[in-house]
Amino acid sequence: MKKEQIERFFATLQAANPQPNTELEYTSVFELLTAVLLSAQATDVSVNKATRRLFPVANTPAHILALGQEGLEGYIKTIGLYRSKAKHLLHTCQLLLERHGGQVPRTRDELQALPGVGRKTANVVLNVAFGEPTMAVDTHIFRLGNRTGLAPGKTPLEVELKLLKRIPKAYMVDAHHWLILHGRYICQARSPKCGQCAVADCCDYAAQPAKKSPAKVKSKPA
Repeated sequence: MKKEQIERFFATLQAANPQPNTELEYTSVFELLTAVLLSAQATDVSVNKATRRLFPVANTPAHILALGQEGLEGYIKTIGLYRSKAKHLLHTCQLLLERHGGQVPRTRDELQALPGVGRKTANVVLNVAFGEPTMAVDTHIFRLGNRTGLAPGKTPLEVELKLLKRIPKAYMVDAHHWLILHGRYICQARSPKCGQCAVADCCDYAAQPAKKSPAKVKSKPA
C-alpha cells in the first residue's frame, strides 16, 4: 500500500466513523483494564455480558479482592479461561492497591508488570483511557495489516511497529479502533466483504485478479 493510499484509507474510515470507540463496556479506567484483561481469547460480546453482572457488585480493586477466587469466577465463568483470568485479575487488584494506590498506572512498563497484562492489553488501556497513540495488534489488525498491504509482518510486534511508522499522525489515536472494527465487520477472516468495503481501492488484496475456480475435467469412460 502506497503512501497516498494509506492517507485515503484512513480518511475514508474517519469520514464513515468520526468518533470510534471500543465495543467493551466500561465507566472507569479500572473497569476498562478489567474488561480488556478478560477479553483475551474471548469476544467483546461475551465479556460485556459478564461485566454487566460483575461491575454493579464489584468495580474497584478492593471490591474485586473481596469476592475471592470462587466468588469472582461465579461472575465470569461464561468467559473462556475464566479460572486463570480470575487469578490474574485478583493478583492485579492486589498490586494496584499495594503499588499504585488503587489507581491504574499510565506507563507501559507499569501496566505490563501486572499479571495477565501483556503488550496488547497495555496498548489498549494507554490508547482508550489515556489517549496515547498506541496500536494494540489483535487478530483482526494482524490479519488486516498483512492482507491489505498496510503493514505486512510475521509477528504482532512487527505489524505494530510498521503501523506506528506508516499511519499518518492525524489518524494515529483513533486508528486502532478503525482497524479493529473494519477487520471485525468487513475484512473478515474467512470471507472478506470486498464488495461492501469502502477502502477496497486502497487494498492490495482487493486489487488482485479474482481467482477463478479450476475447470472441471470430465473423466474418460473406462
